[in-house]
Amino acid sequence: MSQIIDKRLRAAQFRARLAAAMAQTGISQSALARAIAVDRSTISQLLTDQGARLPNAHVIGACAAALGVSADWLLSLSDRPESAAELLSTSLGMTEAPRALVDEQIFDWHREAAGYKIRHVPAALPDMLKTRAMLEWEYTPHLGRTADQAIGASEDRLNWMRGSQSDYEIALPLHEMESFARGTGYYHGLPATVRQEQIAQFLTLSEQLYPRLRLYLFDARRLYSAPVTLFGPLLCVFYAGGHYLTFRDRDRIEVFTHHFDRLVREATVTARGLPDHLRRLRREIT
Repeated sequence: MSQIIDKRLRAAQFRARLAAAMAQTGISQSALARAIAVDRSTISQLLTDQGARLPNAHVIGACAAALGVSADWLLSLSDRPESAAELLSTSLGMTEAPRALVDEQIFDWHREAAGYKIRHVPAALPDMLKTRAMLEWEYTPHLGRTADQAIGASEDRLNWMRGSQSDYEIALPLHEMESFARGTGYYHGLPATVRQEQIAQFLTLSEQLYPRLRLYLFDARRLYSAPVTLFGPLLCVFYAGGHYLTFRDRDRIEVFTHHFDRLVREATVTARGLPDHLRRLRREIT
């Protein structure tokens, strides 16, 4: 008996959704009939029949294609009217990532997520915590004469991010901070005075902005993370060099949120322990 009731309910929902999709697209019964190659009376029957029968799969699929909705939505198997291709195109995206500081796209994402917790694994040291001297050393080789202008334009955005209502959690490989302090690898040739000033900046901001800003150092020999930023529950962005790879679907964002939580949970240096660690590194700089 319950099966009969379920069939009747599903048939009624099909009729209601079919009518709603036709109204939304402004398509008439005659136009829909022509689009799916059936008689107009067939469409009229689909909309008015009070029985429990549903049309065959071919008719349902043809109606869905003509109306720009998914067959699953017409059958109440999904609450999203978009087709699978449309859902994929909106949930997964790729945008250009220029070699710059806080480019317009990144800034737009931060503003969109204002008030949400933002979790960040940077590609190197986090830009929002860098001194001007550090930014000049890092970006001048790429931006040349325009470096000073680009840094000046970005400083307002960096200050906005520091002063926004969002909480920031930043997870960084332990070896990245140690390599920076020692001036090795990527940081080879970075003057000791710039490194000392930068660590002083880290200390100041980590203490002034705590607990709204929390920085963790994880052991990359045990855990790995690609550069990624989670803008609350809204967006997950991977940095892939020349492009950003973005996800907006809830399931993927939740997966990478758990990944970030693990980086924090198993961090070698916690946010509370960071100041002491930074002071030790600063003493080692000569």
